[in-house]
Amino acid sequence: MWVLGLRLAVLLLMKGQESWGACVEVESDTEAVATEDFKLGCICCKRRAEVPATASVDWYYMKVPNTSFVQIYSFRDITMGPQFDKRLTWDGSENSTDLQDGSIILHNVTTNDTGHYRCEITRNLTIHKYCIPTYSQKNFTLTVVEKPTRPDASIVSEVMMYVSIIGLQLWLLVEMIYCYGKISAAGVAQRESMAEYSATSPTEKNSEDLLVDE
Repeated sequence: MWVLGLRLAVLLLMKGQESWGACVEVESDTEAVATEDFKLGCICCKRRAEVPATASVDWYYMKVPNTSFVQIYSFRDITMGPQFDKRLTWDGSENSTDLQDGSIILHNVTTNDTGHYRCEITRNLTIHKYCIPTYSQKNFTLTVVEKPTRPDASIVSEVMMYVSIIGLQLWLLVEMIYCYGKISAAGVAQRESMAEYSATSPTEKNSEDLLVDE
């Protein structure tokens, strides 16, 4: 009985891992480069993969300094807002009414695109013929720069990598010197032993050989 229960638990765990691995919520990047394309990321994973659902995605923008949010994109109505006209394209879930990825691409980024962005995903779950609405909101602030900058964590990790490489090479050098010294000392001791043996008289050698034989 316990074997059957163990097998059932393993199957449920594997099934859960498969559903978890199908969708991973990743925060959007917050730094765009002028004149290039930028992905406005918005991922909202459904917790129960087996539950049927439909979803809609709406994007909003607030210019800096703070004014108020205005709608710039809707998955239902495509593009809204004159500032982003014909510069926003869908980059989210395909061939599905249950939109878990609501990301869009902002083309030809300008400094005027700096500001606050909000992604809203409204999902309607169907459970036993009942419709249960859920709502998720993602907010981030976008900064537009002329040239891409490297984050401090990337610089620190690269410096640490070079320090590790140099430290490893120094350690190998010390080990080589130590091993060479041991080999040289063993060679010197062997040569001294051979010299001492060669310096002994034939009578002493014969006496030593007799003692060894006895």
